[in-house]
Amino acid sequence: MLSFALPDGSTRSVAVTRVFNAGYAGRAQEEVAAHVAELAELGVPAPEVTPALYPVSPYLAAQSETVPAQHGRTSGEAEWALVLGEDVSDPLLTVACDHTDRDLEVHGVAWSKNAGPDVLGTRAWRLSEIADVDAVSLRAWVRHGEHEQLIQDAKLGALLAPAYWLDVLRERGWLVPGTVLLSGTVAMVAGVDQFADGWRVELADPATGDVLSLAYAVDRLPDPIG
Repeated sequence: MLSFALPDGSTRSVAVTRVFNAGYAGRAQEEVAAHVAELAELGVPAPEVTPALYPVSPYLAAQSETVPAQHGRTSGEAEWALVLGEDVSDPLLTVACDHTDRDLEVHGVAWSKNAGPDVLGTRAWRLSEIADVDAVSLRAWVRHGEHEQLIQDAKLGALLAPAYWLDVLRERGWLVPGTVLLSGTVAMVAGVDQFADGWRVELADPATGDVLSLAYAVDRLPDPIG
């Protein structure tokens, strides 16, 4: 069960039944193709089609300030998330961070998406009330010790629009209450270490000045015995 505070002071609770993670979801698909080629050189298998959509376990949708990690090569991805409540014609948009196992990613992107949580914010906007979704900014910072550094910075216009994914869900029969869909992410700043002690992500709407944010610490689990 997720709960979101809305700008009008009301709260909406959603019992999550399905979670989807979009991938390779840049609006400029020629740039996506170049990115796929770069990842292939690093051993990450290419998707059969782009954009991709990966179902993940519903319990991975979390509103948490801590993310457990099995090793030191996991990292977040700044994203937006669509959340469908009982009235699917009135979706919510919130800030999200898809925490991904990079070692597992080279064996299968879908596997890596199921190895870490999708962290969501505790505040949301009604999608219908956003004046210009493309103009909303998406930014992320990583924290190493006490030092924070910008790692992602883009407008939502760089990604396929929420309306695109609502159409995909509708065509597939997946536009049902309890569905959560994460957008896919934007490029990371070159030279910034993504394997961090913590992540912070913001969505900022220039029309209202409102900001949705989340932050979490990465908790490295103890080494296994055996």
